[in-house]
Amino acid sequence: MPLDRLDAIAKTLIHKAERTALVQGVGLGFGGAATVLPDASFLSAIMMRLTQRLCLVYGIQNRETQERHEMWKAAAAAAGIDFGKGLAEKHVLRKFAPQVAERLVSRANAEVAKRWAARLVPIASSALGGAINFSLVRTWGWRLQRDLRARYLEAQSDSAMSCPAGDAASI
Repeated sequence: MPLDRLDAIAKTLIHKAERTALVQGVGLGFGGAATVLPDASFLSAIMMRLTQRLCLVYGIQNRETQERHEMWKAAAAAAGIDFGKGLAEKHVLRKFAPQVAERLVSRANAEVAKRWAARLVPIASSALGGAINFSLVRTWGWRLQRDLRARYLEAQSDSAMSCPAGDAASI
């Protein structure tokens, strides 16, 4: 499939997740401080589902352990977490998902702290909750899409280089 088409699909998925996060943030924002935990759990589900969908768009199937590691690396990159190039070793990868989860939780806690301030007044918290959720999912989605697109292009160039000259012409 052409890269432009993949990018268009990714853009559509990101926009749908943004709208879902906005509606969810506005709806739960009316509840004030009492709805912070449900809001955070719904937002986490939206972001992880977006991660899974974008991974599928760019060719990471998430069926095998290595593909799951790639998905977690993409999620970490979207959250701004840098683990460096040393993650290719198997003994490091076993500990990788828990480390990513811990760092993602710390990032999420910072977002929850922002929401607590907004939850004091229900109408304001509704607007701010929706805006914060929308902004968070937008940033997450575009970072994730950029990283997965780069991985896709790298994989395409690697596969093109590994094909013999005669086979590359037939592709």
